[in-house]
Amino acid sequence: MVPQTRSWLFGLAALLVFPQAAGSPSPVQLKGSFQQGGLVVGKTTPGTEVRFRGRPIRVSEKGAFLLGFGRDAPRKAQLTLISPDGTRDSAAIPVRQRAYATQRLEGLPEHKVTPLAEHLPWILLDRAMVQKARSLESPYPHFHADFRWPVHGPISSVYGSQRILNGKPRKPHTGVDIAAPTGTLVRAPAPGRVRLAEKGLFFSGGTLILDHGHGLSSSYLHLGEILVKEGERVGKGDPIARVGATGRATGAHLDWRINLHGCSLDPALVASGSPTQ
Repeated sequence: MVPQTRSWLFGLAALLVFPQAAGSPSPVQLKGSFQQGGLVVGKTTPGTEVRFRGRPIRVSEKGAFLLGFGRDAPRKAQLTLISPDGTRDSAAIPVRQRAYATQRLEGLPEHKVTPLAEHLPWILLDRAMVQKARSLESPYPHFHADFRWPVHGPISSVYGSQRILNGKPRKPHTGVDIAAPTGTLVRAPAPGRVRLAEKGLFFSGGTLILDHGHGLSSSYLHLGEILVKEGERVGKGDPIARVGATGRATGAHLDWRINLHGCSLDPALVASGSPTQ
């Protein structure tokens, strides 16, 4: 028997709900930011299998799951629900497109723009550690907590901006830079577990990564001091580090990043409130 399949295309909103058909066992609610860089929290019937863009997504015992839209996410993303009886519900989620700023920095020392060949092993080792920490997919549903800003201050660089260093284009910025004096206390934006706590990464210097469950992680770069250890659990608002200017930083600030399954999200769309208050 071929499983029944239903498809809907719904409009953009803060809260989206599948229009449950008669007898449908897999209703779903989606709440969040439906745009490039956005995070969406879903809720469906426990036991339902969820696939996003063809990839299986972890679903909690209570039916909660996460979806993320990267910087260059296409205009539509396919979501499929497979109920225990094999019924498939599909929807094409519209994703709002964004325009990104270009940031030019001139007069930087050349070694801060193009690393020396002798530094390549160091860079590759750092990259492997970061990827490993971000790839963990624990079952803890800490993402249910509203994320707070880890520090407060003016935003000096926004998510998605294209950096041109000494005239050379670089990869887009995948976080937000929050200007704050050296030594400013950094607090956990939500509950989580420390997955990486390293003082001397080549590019990011003092680097901390928290695991919030279901593949959602937050990273803190250029730290002057790290106050927690790998494996430690932290609560929302707990002190975790102090702002610094380590690594390839041009001044004291916190580079805050959020990732989901290797997809870079915009912290400004995830955190509640204002970064300056």
